Amino acid sequence: QVQLVESGGGLVRAGGSLRLSCAASGSIFSINAMHWYRQAPGKQRELVAAITSGGSTTYADSVKGRFTISRDNAKNTVYLQMNSLKPEDTAVYYCYAPFPYDSWGQGTQVTVSS
Repeated sequence: QVQLVESGGGLVRAGGSLRLSCAASGSIFSINAMHWYRQAPGKQRELVAAITSGGSTTYADSVKGRFTISRDNAKNTVYLQMNSLKPEDTAVYYCYAPFPYDSWGQGTQVTVSS
């Protein structure tokens, strides 16, 4: 089992930036893909970005060109750099380690004011 701890959320004005971090326990991090999800009030949880162990990335259309996912295997940490934030980016952001771990972090709140 891998444990994930997110940090870096907060309140920011539209057009601003935040960087989220997800610290993973154990040495297994370098061999696993990692995902960032978000869930806004009253909406389903959605995939925001993903990064493979080799560094390949994918993004939701709504964040392409604004968000960047990256990882530092030496630090067992994955990041989500969020630029040009919009009010519709307001949500709780979660990192997730898929099969075989199926582990979620506790989430970090991001609030973007207009």
